[in-house]
Amino acid sequence: MIALAKRLLNWGARHRLLRQPGVHIAASAKVAFYKIRLAERSTLQIGPGSIVESVIVFDRDGANVRIGERTFIGASTIACAERIKIGDDVLISWGCTIVDHNSHALAWSQRSRDVIEWYHGRKDWSAVKRAGVCIENKVWLGVNAMILKGVTIGEGAVVAAGAVVTRDVEAYTIVGGNPAQVIRKLSADER
Repeated sequence: MIALAKRLLNWGARHRLLRQPGVHIAASAKVAFYKIRLAERSTLQIGPGSIVESVIVFDRDGANVRIGERTFIGASTIACAERIKIGDDVLISWGCTIVDHNSHALAWSQRSRDVIEWYHGRKDWSAVKRAGVCIENKVWLGVNAMILKGVTIGEGAVVAAGAVVTRDVEAYTIVGGNPAQVIRKLSADER
């Protein structure tokens, strides 16, 4: 019964989303459409052969999420206020978080009214730091990894389970920990 309800929910969400300008999802992509919260003037692209089971929240009007071809994103969360780009042949485990903003201002005086504003359906982004995220081709994010604003993860890099990535990761490098540190470079036969 639950599976049928999910299929019906997904069917309705699919038809609603695919009519939106700026939404381009390949026919061969498998997507949990009902987990996508699109904002005004936002764009979403998902390439062929991808499987997207994550929540995708567009926190701000005009945000942009691009997911490449043959990419798998498990039951994770993508929160986008600017831009998040995920390449081809990427594996993102369940429980991961990818976010391109701080959510709130650092200073209490600038975030003191956040809940009151949300209550009225508003958000003041003027003091919230934002910077795009880029996850290049062939990356693997382990279970519960967090990728924070402004980070680029190079081609073929591996992010260990539970890692919190706050800085760029070089191509074909394994990182882990909080904050994520280099564990080692991948050897030629691991690439």
